[in-house]
Amino acid sequence: MRRFAIAIVLIALCLGCAPKKSKPTQTKSYHFRYVQIPMHIPQEQHRAYLCDHYWDKFDFADTLWTTKADTVEMLRVYAAYVADIVGPIDQQPIRKLMQKASVSKRMFDYFGMLSEKVLHDPNSPYRSDELYIAVLESQIASPHYDKYEKMAPEYDLRIVSQNRIGQKANDFDYTDRKGRTRNMYSLKSDFVIVYINNPGCSMCRDITEALKQSQIISDMQRKGRLKVLAIYPDEQLDEWHKHFADMPSAWINSYDKGCRIGRENLYNISAIPALYLLDKEKKVLVKDSTNVGEIEAVLMANSQ
Repeated sequence: MRRFAIAIVLIALCLGCAPKKSKPTQTKSYHFRYVQIPMHIPQEQHRAYLCDHYWDKFDFADTLWTTKADTVEMLRVYAAYVADIVGPIDQQPIRKLMQKASVSKRMFDYFGMLSEKVLHDPNSPYRSDELYIAVLESQIASPHYDKYEKMAPEYDLRIVSQNRIGQKANDFDYTDRKGRTRNMYSLKSDFVIVYINNPGCSMCRDITEALKQSQIISDMQRKGRLKVLAIYPDEQLDEWHKHFADMPSAWINSYDKGCRIGRENLYNISAIPALYLLDKEKKVLVKDSTNVGEIEAVLMANSQ
């Protein structure tokens, strides 16, 4: 009986000393949460509201976002911000975003990576040199980076600052199929499409076909208001010769003798094809595009 009583006491003591089972902790979700627009905000002010508040529920101080969040999801979030709210040329929201991200070097690096993928990658449909300039200038001004870390954004800034919309495009020489060399500024017309291409690439073939099928471009060419200068930025001419028949006779089909465009970084040829639309003074209206519809829309808007 005594032994039984001692056993009961020991069991009671053990139970008393045993740690209490803790309630399961709630794991923080690293999925982006979108803000809700208040009901009292008029429809016409929705974009401005989202421009200021899109990132309100994102914790910039929590660097676990940089490893826990799904990168693909965050790229979609960033791309939607650019496409639906910021637009292709308004730098101020991007500058504010990079300022918010500068709370730590890790977060600043993370948003630099997202920016590069969305705004600078040649394959991104939201690529925008104007917006990426804001990112690069933020990186160059950042106390998080030393002078060596700033070398890459400084170089990129020099490249993307060429041929900005509203500024005069860099001139260059082109050599046509008859061996004649002239400079781009010698072309006289209301508009010039500079079409940097590699005739063998599939995307170049698609854009060539889209340009050929464009009624707007054909009509303006026929009226003498538009010239298309197709230039191959290389001197390996076998492929260029092979595709002579692909280019309409009304176009100027040429190549860059001496490869000056790439050698002197006159135009960014890291992504080919590229379309530039210039006005009669050679100011850039459309920069580094692959969208023939965009060229048509800007031509229509500026040809009245």
